[in-house]
Amino acid sequence: MEGVSNGGMLYHEVQESKLCAVHCVNTVLQGPFFSEFDLAAVASDLDRTERQMMVQGSGDFVPEESHNVSLDGDFSIQVLQKVLEVWDLQIIPLDSPVAEPAQIDPELENAFICHLQNHWFCIRKVNGEWYNFDSLKPAPEHLSKFYLSAYLDSLKSFGWSIFLVRGKFPKECPISSSEASSGYGQWLLPEDAERITKSCNAAQRTGSRSGQTQWQSVPYRQYEEQGMLLDEEDEDLKAAIAASLMDAAPAVSSKPDTLENENKDNTAANA
Repeated sequence: MEGVSNGGMLYHEVQESKLCAVHCVNTVLQGPFFSEFDLAAVASDLDRTERQMMVQGSGDFVPEESHNVSLDGDFSIQVLQKVLEVWDLQIIPLDSPVAEPAQIDPELENAFICHLQNHWFCIRKVNGEWYNFDSLKPAPEHLSKFYLSAYLDSLKSFGWSIFLVRGKFPKECPISSSEASSGYGQWLLPEDAERITKSCNAAQRTGSRSGQTQWQSVPYRQYEEQGMLLDEEDEDLKAAIAASLMDAAPAVSSKPDTLENENKDNTAANA
């Protein structure tokens, strides 16, 4: 029997600005592997490739705006795909024929990515147990195998796009615990995550009796209401991402150095 990964701990990131795509990728990988600047560099490469294809196809239509990242940190599904490809992971729409087994027995898979409007989050199996790693939640929320299927069906009924993630997931986070605990990431024991979730749910039930809506009742409403807290723009973050896009290397085929280093580290670790 394989040992538990990351010492049995769960890696969770709490929402920062509108960087839910970054949080989603890192919780899929279970570690702080990528930053918003890594994703911005990938988005810049994708934009450059798309512009070249448009020039070759039409000769004169070259949009200047990015379709893969906004200045406030929202990234496209193509960016998530490219980033996870570094770890040989594939993103597959759950409604595609190849994902049919996952539609029938989702508990046999390892991770799902969920998207609605500008919000991304992942549902991940860690050490045999399923958790909702939504960055709008203060801690990972445990999901039973039975509830997993019902929850995915509920998300689909409210318009969420769901993607299956397949491949060889990293077993351990190579970054030291002191470095990984900085920023918006946190390592939690399952019992600590459960305690935080129960405490927040109790507070939400109290708020519900005061006339507020209980967030868990409607998946999208949770995003909508908590997302209102994120409307305040982070000018420093926007400027940093813009600078990252401007500084990206001109070669279309090249990958960001940070991504190459991560891939080398991954290859060495698996050697």
